[in-house]
Amino acid sequence: MCGICGFVEVGGRSTPAALESLVGAMNATLAHRGPDGSGHWVHAPAGVALGHRRLAIIDVSASGSQPMLSRDGCIALSFNGEIYNYRALRRDLEAEGVQFRGSSDTEVLAEALARWGSEQTLGRILGIFAFAAWDTRGQRLILARDHLGVKPLYWGERAGGLMFASELKALRALPGWSPAIDRDALAGFLRLGQVQGPASIYRGVHQLPPGTWLQWSPREGTAVRAYYDLRGVARAGAADPLGGSEQDARDRLEGLIDDVLAEQMVADVPLGAFLSGGIDSSLVVALMQRRTPQPVRTFTIGFGQRGFDEAAHALAVARHLGTEHTELYVGERELLDLVPRLAEVYDEPFADASGLPTLLVCALARGQVTVALSGDGGDELFAGYNRHLWTERLWGAAARYPAWARRLARAALSAPPARLWDALAAPLPTGRRPRQVGDKLQKAARMLAHPTLAAAYGELRAVWPHPERLVRGAGPVAAPPPLDPDLDTLTALQLADALTYLPDDILTKVDRASMSLGLEVRVPLLDPRIGALAWRLPRALKVRDGNGKWLLRQVLARHLPPALFERPKSGFTVPLDAWLRGPLRDWAESLILGAEPAGGVMDAAPVRRLWRAHRAGVVDAGQRLWTALVALDWARRWAA
Repeated sequence: MCGICGFVEVGGRSTPAALESLVGAMNATLAHRGPDGSGHWVHAPAGVALGHRRLAIIDVSASGSQPMLSRDGCIALSFNGEIYNYRALRRDLEAEGVQFRGSSDTEVLAEALARWGSEQTLGRILGIFAFAAWDTRGQRLILARDHLGVKPLYWGERAGGLMFASELKALRALPGWSPAIDRDALAGFLRLGQVQGPASIYRGVHQLPPGTWLQWSPREGTAVRAYYDLRGVARAGAADPLGGSEQDARDRLEGLIDDVLAEQMVADVPLGAFLSGGIDSSLVVALMQRRTPQPVRTFTIGFGQRGFDEAAHALAVARHLGTEHTELYVGERELLDLVPRLAEVYDEPFADASGLPTLLVCALARGQVTVALSGDGGDELFAGYNRHLWTERLWGAAARYPAWARRLARAALSAPPARLWDALAAPLPTGRRPRQVGDKLQKAARMLAHPTLAAAYGELRAVWPHPERLVRGAGPVAAPPPLDPDLDTLTALQLADALTYLPDDILTKVDRASMSLGLEVRVPLLDPRIGALAWRLPRALKVRDGNGKWLLRQVLARHLPPALFERPKSGFTVPLDAWLRGPLRDWAESLILGAEPAGGVMDAAPVRRLWRAHRAGVVDAGQRLWTALVALDWARRWAA
């Protein structure tokens, strides 16, 4: 993993020294992404500058340094990521007469681009990546991003040319570019708690969508094309459901994950895995441990918060599998101390509070390894989110009743405060008591007012119901796109999250947290080959007895006693309501009560009214306030 940046300016106005100075300033902002080296390549006649910060993983020698030129000099490449099937691609290239100087996957990618061109290369590589390549023959810049958006890539036009970077802070280093907040993107952030791609928080700067590549030339301008269509893959899978027995399905999935791990466990540096004790990470670690005689290094953060702490479960899994396990219990203070760092680490407003423990577990792992594997993606691909099943059931029941009946139900559910519902549910046994039942019921109430399932699901995910009222000059936040009509409800909800929530929240969270510490995180369950199989699974192989991820559970049961992983889905949350009334009160008030928050872009009045009600205990509005505060804190750091 690395950091990439660069630009092309039209007219070749700058000297080589000036180009080097500019790209060097961009590179310096990305030092955390690549602590092992810094490089640049410039071509003054074309006005091209490519920058690279290196985190050495494969071929840590100088022969893996970047930017890298293909042997014939046709391609100059700056590459962030890993190509997992690079060995097979290298053999294919060698069969065509290509000679190699080193052993890195970067060199394989450079030679593939030079030999096969962009489209054929992107159709053959498997990995997590974002790269920029200057084609000296066609005098064009090529940008590309991996299939599902694991690695970030921002781009925008500048002075008739184009600029790009792994993180926005590198673009800010370019003189003459004055970033302006995209008010519609800010309103969208307040709606969902993350900036929604392909927009960025800045007007005129875009995220390259997952599975696409961009080509720019001074004569033809900019064109963005898709090389991977996740929606098409999901539709094709639904049209060709997996046949055979359940045993065949288990064997096939386990064999495929094992093949993927054989590729993703390749590294010339220490490697380990995150272990939460949940189904996804436990399965990844179990199959990793089967592949190596040495104990896999595993890492867990514990919080000591009853009902939310999975560290004890992770320890039990680690002991059963025989991993070399490291756990660290942290208190409230360690989490609170990270809050002022969020704007710097995440670079855009980002309100998923699980980013706090993600930073801690990445720091814990980085003390021993340079690469860590995670179980991210299992929920989207194998129907693991409770909200998918819950929405399907609720909407299926509600749709049978007329609108007036749904309005009555909404009023009945939303009248009691969330804390009252929580108190009423408290006597239920732990295994049968939903977490945060009050919050869930109030969200359910809001869903019932909507005419379509897509709108209802959008309401379920919403933080601020009318965020355009908080952002001066913002238009109405776009309604959620319709759910795919060619898919059943459950699969359509999975796909909606895989297209949005996965890249905009989950993968953003992990990339920024890990790369702020120079740690590479790999996500084996998001390999496109596993995805192609997952989208073919009929419902009976995904959901049984009210629980998702049935097939994953069956594979894991071959390696772990079910008692170690069969329990209600958990996760990380923080007591935002209490924090904002207590240890974060001064921080919150400095943002909310300050003059002209966010430079006048945000209207503080609605936030202040909600803050007063929350502080007085009239309402519990921790999540909504946290999202607004994150935006204000980001603006104080980056928009001043």
